[in-house]
Amino acid sequence: MTGHYDLILRGGRVIDGSGSVASRADVAIQGECIAAIGRLDGARARREIDVSGMAVAPGFIDTHTHDDAEVLVRPEMRAKVSQGVTSVIVGNCGISAAPASRAAELMGSSAAGRAGFEHFADYLGALRDRPGAVNVGALVGHSSLRASVMPDITRSASDSEIGAMRALLSDALAAGALGISTGTFYPPARAATTDEIIRVCAPLRGAGGIFTTHMRDEADGVMASLEETAAIGRALGVPVVISHHKCAGVRNHGRSRETLAAIEAMAATQAVGMDVYPYDASSTMLRADRVRISQRTLITHCARYPEVVGRDARELAQERGCTVEALCEALHPAGATYFMLSEDDVRRILNHDLAMIGSDGVNDQPQPHPRLWGTFPRVLGRYARDLGLMPLERAVHKMTGLPAQRFGLQRRGLLREGWFADITVFDPATVRDNATYENPALPSSGILHVFTNGRPVWEDSAPTGQRAGRLLGRGAGDGSRA
Repeated sequence: MTGHYDLILRGGRVIDGSGSVASRADVAIQGECIAAIGRLDGARARREIDVSGMAVAPGFIDTHTHDDAEVLVRPEMRAKVSQGVTSVIVGNCGISAAPASRAAELMGSSAAGRAGFEHFADYLGALRDRPGAVNVGALVGHSSLRASVMPDITRSASDSEIGAMRALLSDALAAGALGISTGTFYPPARAATTDEIIRVCAPLRGAGGIFTTHMRDEADGVMASLEETAAIGRALGVPVVISHHKCAGVRNHGRSRETLAAIEAMAATQAVGMDVYPYDASSTMLRADRVRISQRTLITHCARYPEVVGRDARELAQERGCTVEALCEALHPAGATYFMLSEDDVRRILNHDLAMIGSDGVNDQPQPHPRLWGTFPRVLGRYARDLGLMPLERAVHKMTGLPAQRFGLQRRGLLREGWFADITVFDPATVRDNATYENPALPSSGILHVFTNGRPVWEDSAPTGQRAGRLLGRGAGDGSRA
């Protein structure tokens, strides 16, 4: 094949994102799209890179992030592009950058709230006007809606408040939101009833939006939470994504057999998926009930007492001569990493056909969970290569083709001629995560080149500074400039 292109990646092992077996091929890029894939011996380009022996894959899609403000504040997105991520889904767990509310503050987090946009259209406009290194698909947070219209979030919403939230959701969907997220586990939405959620989310039906959820309980009540999620999805008739699926607490270890069977039963009659991170520890706001069911709890941030960061919560309570409940109340607002998951459950969920990969990492913490920097290389290196949990092609599919299909991102997630050139080149033999609980901000190894919409955003173990991202819309794929 002849031709002249902007870039040719020569001799790589193409893993196209579909789950199909890899094959050797050259990949040519022209502008922001893939122009040709195959034997391009007669073709030339302004730049050619020999990637022999390397894997050439679609750019990874992080299905669960809290990068709402991060992409505007630190647009190089180093924690993401260093992992090969070229697209992020923001606005998860019920918290989004708009409408501006006190919801993030109530959760002890500033990850989304510090962006502070009154209207969702304003937030999306900022993403268009101030592009980052990655593409962004945005969800509206149900908790953000609640906190913006309800003076008292400790009760269920009234008819008028439900109407106000529904109107805000309709406006956000019209502006380009992908859908809505809920976080009934957290204080801002804990009092929300199933009926409230269904009524607020009614605009999703006509807009083709998606419903994602940090469920009410991922521990003892996980099955009841799955039943509630299924009921909401059925009532709305829209696709559902279960966020960071897990079985929390020692006494729930092994229950993934039960939960996955229930999710499979849901999938037989409705569109459902889930995301998962490859670690046996979770991380969220500091809560006594979580400390009680964890084997170990490390404090990740505490504005009032920064000296406690990195300390074990139980040990700290013993030192102070107080209960865990009293400690958590004294430290609030604070966050923690909880060692309360079973490695067997993590592997079982990771390997499930419906599971996508999401990092759920949060920036602006003195000691964040290592998933912020290590999630995707950890799946490729530890779980696919070292442990043999799944073929490399299957692992890539979970972070590319599958999420693009689930979130309706057209012309992304696969390596196809005419599709957008979101591409990650990595070394299958050396790719691995380096971030640890003690040193969580270490970039991974083996990620060589990352391109967003045809432009290099990661090379030579460093961000290039190019801001090539776009805003991702439902079914549009190309979106508008982000």
